[in-house]
Amino acid sequence: MLALVLERQHELSMREIDLPIQVGPDDVKITLHTVGVCGSDVHYYTHGRIGSFVVKEPMVLGHEAAGTVVEVGSNVKTLKAGDRVCMEPGIPNLSSRASKLGIYNVDPSVVFWATPPVHGVLTPQVVHPAAFTYKLPDNVSFAEGAMVEPFAVGMQAAARARIAPGDVGAVIGAGPIGIMVALAALAGGCSKVLISDFSKEKLEIAGRYDGVIPVDLGKESYASAIARETADWGADVVFEASGSSKAYNGIFDLVRPGGALVLVGLPVEPVTFDVPGAISKEVRIETVFRYANIYDRAIALIASGKVDLKPLITGTYAFRDSIAAFERAAKALPTDVKLQILMD
Repeated sequence: MLALVLERQHELSMREIDLPIQVGPDDVKITLHTVGVCGSDVHYYTHGRIGSFVVKEPMVLGHEAAGTVVEVGSNVKTLKAGDRVCMEPGIPNLSSRASKLGIYNVDPSVVFWATPPVHGVLTPQVVHPAAFTYKLPDNVSFAEGAMVEPFAVGMQAAARARIAPGDVGAVIGAGPIGIMVALAALAGGCSKVLISDFSKEKLEIAGRYDGVIPVDLGKESYASAIARETADWGADVVFEASGSSKAYNGIFDLVRPGGALVLVGLPVEPVTFDVPGAISKEVRIETVFRYANIYDRAIALIASGKVDLKPLITGTYAFRDSIAAFERAAKALPTDVKLQILMD
């Protein structure tokens, strides 16, 4: 099939590639409609690796996807041809200890689209387990369906935070995931969420949402903004979503005594961590790696109208123009949040 292939670092091609499309008894075959361009896809393109995951051979990119079921396996009863769906891109070993504990996202043997050496889905059709394929409600578009994957990260962060109704949240980083985290935190019960960045453009987009308070770090320190909004108490929950090592400088000045710090962003290098600062406030520290048991709830929130992700889609490309989409994404334009590729 024709696919967008990362041949090696800095080299993309649109070409035919042999991909498995045989439908097993528990699988469905899906014709792709929309695929999002994720930061990890771009990172593999620009850097050739993410941590220990290294691109050593050609790999199809793409893992944020929605489409239409065209064939179902003999054991599949929950889906049928014609159903509009989105797909959870990680396939765990359901017999693993992690899966039995309900934390299949940290199963060491998980197979995840567009993570070396596993191919992604920037190709016309894909076969996927029905257990990780979710029907879209009629009022949720394909574009929104392809946004469920990054929103699920935000949902996982909000769930790990254990938000109490009325909490004040603070998100470091107004990139796509940072904004998703802010929206999930509001949906999870936060009365308001501050979000910080140096990008005026990103903050302007985030600030369009009711309940989100943008903080321009070029004009004001985050600690002072949070102090102003919390009567000098601190945020109940702080989410680190930038992945910047600099974000850890003074991070415990942002959170209230007994509050929580949720780590979402992935720093490239080791960071300096203020253990005494955490201990003196008894800050609870949580970590987020992808998501587990979240997709259905993310879809339900979008369908309810309580979370509107459509304003975050800032560019759409035809499949034939996928390379141009990735070249644009690699530029990290401040006005861009989420680029998507239409497959049909």
